[in-house]
Amino acid sequence: MKKRQGGHMKIFNAGDAIQFAIKIEENGRMFYLRAADQSQAAETRDLFKSLADEETSHKAVFQEMLTRIENISPAEQYDGEYDLYLKNYVDGVEVFSEAAQSGVEDASKDALSAITFAMRMELDSILYYHEIDQLMGEKYHPIIKKIISEERKHFSKLSNQRKDYM
Repeated sequence: MKKRQGGHMKIFNAGDAIQFAIKIEENGRMFYLRAADQSQAAETRDLFKSLADEETSHKAVFQEMLTRIENISPAEQYDGEYDLYLKNYVDGVEVFSEAAQSGVEDASKDALSAITFAMRMELDSILYYHEIDQLMGEKYHPIIKKIISEERKHFSKLSNQRKDYM
């Protein structure tokens, strides 16, 4: 977020939203690698490793977007409205955040808990990407929609794997 010239008001910077997305993907990768290390079943371990690799690919896509992104000032009812919304949204969701993962050590030891946690985080990621899709210029919509589609696939893979433990 940047300060406006001559004032204290912050303006939304689309790059900030992409930085959050990069952090989501980094944290997701770390979680999946940790869960893979804890997994006893080869199929579950392979799934987590595969998802970690895909999170790395998503991070690269967002990093590329970051090099080409322009600042966007969305329509606001009052100055700073969107800045406040985005901050509160990100603070409230904590997708794959370190805080959310603090209790995951135990979940990682239990495959069903790890899968359930990962499914919840994938859904939170999808919601966040829908939010930033609304902010980006039209040229970025296909890229973000593709990542949303891939996150949905992650959710489906996890859901299918979860059935094996139910």
